[in-house]
Amino acid sequence: MTTPVPLELTANGAAHTLAVDPRRSLADVLRRDLRLTGTTVGCETGACGSCTVLVDGEAVRSCLMLAVQADGTAVETVESLAEGAGPDAELGSLQRSFKEHFALQCGFCTPGFLMLTTALLRKEPDADRARITECAAANLCRCTGYEPIVDAVEAAARRGAVALEGA
Repeated sequence: MTTPVPLELTANGAAHTLAVDPRRSLADVLRRDLRLTGTTVGCETGACGSCTVLVDGEAVRSCLMLAVQADGTAVETVESLAEGAGPDAELGSLQRSFKEHFALQCGFCTPGFLMLTTALLRKEPDADRARITECAAANLCRCTGYEPIVDAVEAAARRGAVALEGA
C-alpha cells in the first residue's frame, strides 16, 4: 500500500485539501472524493475525451493525469459551466446551445465536449467552423455525428458569451 500524499487544488472555485494515493487519476479524485460526477470516464486511455476538464484553463484528459499533478492548480469541471449553484442553477450559454442544437443524445461524451470547446472559445472567441470542427475531432461521439456539436459551438461563438464566462 502506498502512503497518501497531500493534495491542494481548487475545483470550480472551491479550495480542497486532500490526502490521496499518488497512483490515482484526477478523474477518480474529482468523481469519488469531490463528488463532481459530471466528469465521465469512458476509455481510461485518453482516446475518447469524455473526461476532459480544464486545469489552469487548459483542456486535459483527467483519466490520464495523476491527481497529484494537479496540486496547486485550478480545476474546472462541467459543473462550473452552470449559471448559479445548487438546484436553482441554469444552464450556461454553451450548455444551452448544445440543447438548442440537439448536440447530445446519450450525453455520455457531452461533458468532455463542453469543456474542450469552452477552452477553445475562451482562447479563440471568434473561432470559425473549420477550427471548431478541428477541435471537436479530438473527442469521440458515437451518437450525434459531429454536425450538431459544431453547430452548437459555432452558435455559442457567434453570441460571444462563452469567452466571458468563468475565465
